[in-house]
Amino acid sequence: MKQLRPAVLAGIFVVAGVLSWAGARLWNAYGTLPGVPLAAPIVLGAIAAILLATALSMRARLKAQRERRPGAKGVEPLMAARAVVFGQASALVAALVAGAYGGVGVFLLMDSLDVPARRDQAWYAGFSVLAGAAVIAAALFLEHVLKLPEDDDPDKAHATA
Repeated sequence: MKQLRPAVLAGIFVVAGVLSWAGARLWNAYGTLPGVPLAAPIVLGAIAAILLATALSMRARLKAQRERRPGAKGVEPLMAARAVVFGQASALVAALVAGAYGGVGVFLLMDSLDVPARRDQAWYAGFSVLAGAAVIAAALFLEHVLKLPEDDDPDKAHATA
């Protein structure tokens, strides 16, 4: 499994942001722009908390297993693989969603902050971007915790070559 690259996540964020900014301008020109839901930053924050709790739990279990503590619960490889896949998928979706809300937030900041409802929507969009960044950070931390050590055995390299 390949490791996530922050540059790819940043690219997804920027492309989604530009497209959603342009879409918000177009949508606002032809009608009323739909609002940013209050639940968006809450759900993203909950996902970030779940990813962080999983990473901390796995790290503690791996440390106990390395130190060969009696009664230590190991980490099953399939469970670790599922956690990494969940983290990577969450990071990719969070980059997309945070970019989309970021673009809408920029549009709202540039267009009309004099309307109280639009000002609240800009706040929700900003909190959604921050919560999306928290999801990405937690996912990258989880991936770091569950990364397998590099194989530095020179005999294996010659045998497989």
